[in-house]
Amino acid sequence: MSRDHNIYQDNTETYDLLISKQPNLAKVIHKIRPYAHLDVVDLGAGTGRLSMFLVEEAHSLWCLDSSKAMLRVLEKKLTTLSSKPNWRTIVSDHRALPIEDASKDLVVAGWSLCYLASSNNVDWENNLKQMMSEIRRILKPGGTVIILETLGTGFAKPTRYDYLAPYYQLLETEYGFEHTSLATDYKFKDVNEAVQLTSYFFGEDFGKQVRANNWHVVPEYAGIWYKHFNSQHQKLS
Repeated sequence: MSRDHNIYQDNTETYDLLISKQPNLAKVIHKIRPYAHLDVVDLGAGTGRLSMFLVEEAHSLWCLDSSKAMLRVLEKKLTTLSSKPNWRTIVSDHRALPIEDASKDLVVAGWSLCYLASSNNVDWENNLKQMMSEIRRILKPGGTVIILETLGTGFAKPTRYDYLAPYYQLLETEYGFEHTSLATDYKFKDVNEAVQLTSYFFGEDFGKQVRANNWHVVPEYAGIWYKHFNSQHQKLS
């Protein structure tokens, strides 16, 4: 069994607890594209890091992920939170989205496309091309795509991991995305909780680093890549 399977299929509640320690990004997304009354897609929705605030104002929200286990957690949360039936969850591959052409205003993808676009994947460039094509296909004229990915955990400044740098570079050059970065530090109640939860996700060696630095606030940065489409004919590739 792979480590990713263990995280995203079998320990979804622990994962959800970990990401709850990071800041809410509603204002960050809203600044790039106000999402009230829009038809929104959350790619790699997971347990709802972005979906849980998007659902409050969106006209509709489709939450897609390859892990049914993650989506089950999200379904419980959304059922509790949302009094209006404006959302749905779908198990899906990002390279073949079960969504009609030109039907959505906003696509967000948080810490998700990287699993197919990492240079550790031999077919990463083709994967990225397919994902970009699908995102563009489902967006209406005037639509927006916002991609969030890691810029390093445990570093003092934004850092591009070697296996993700080529992907980020193509977003900026080949696909014409603008980009920025922000701190998304994990804030735990104490060092013991920080060690427990970061060891689970990042591995035992990172947990030892957290302990050695006596971190209850674990530094992390995220990159944000975004693109607005003003014309139906403007393409991502």
